[in-house]
Amino acid sequence: MRPFFVYGTLKRGQMNYARLLAGRTVSETRAWLPDAALYTAGPYPFLVRAADLLPPNATVFGELIEIHPARYQHVLELLDELEDYVPGRANNLYERVELPVQTVDGTRPAWVYVAGAAVELAIRRGELRLIKSGEW
Repeated sequence: MRPFFVYGTLKRGQMNYARLLAGRTVSETRAWLPDAALYTAGPYPFLVRAADLLPPNATVFGELIEIHPARYQHVLELLDELEDYVPGRANNLYERVELPVQTVDGTRPAWVYVAGAAVELAIRRGELRLIKSGEW
């Protein structure tokens, strides 16, 4: 049961945290993902790791969220649905991948929802703007 690295509307204080995660977590820790950037065209961000889309020293800041074991499978399904992710589907809005995330206590493997191929293409066409701070 991997934790989730959340960086947008699933962070504490954001609307989807209250709706999907509140009361279902066992820990929430400040975390960051080097060599990653955020882009947006509206009410939520997309995380990318493609080298040609990263500004110098790009880092995304968020939280490492651990889910209560009894609720893990249900929360995983809710988050996959929110992020429009279906394993093996070619046209996912986001892809769920395991990446090493940094915390003050060291590196932890975590699930991270990254931009799907169509979103990366839209970024390359200039349709989304970079969030330079790496913070949503």
